[in-house]
Amino acid sequence: MSTIARFFREESGATAIEYGLIAAGIGVAIIATVAGLGSKLNTTFTSVESALN
Repeated sequence: MSTIARFFREESGATAIEYGLIAAGIGVAIIATVAGLGSKLNTTFTSVESALN
């Protein structure tokens, strides 16, 4: 019985999951930002290319 009670009091696993969720959220934000900048850069380079031709 004490093993089960100790299992429910242990919080290190929950903390690791929280850090994992935070890291995943930051990763999604970075990917979204890079994707947005990538499309803007593509538009810019396309306009520069057409101006040079």
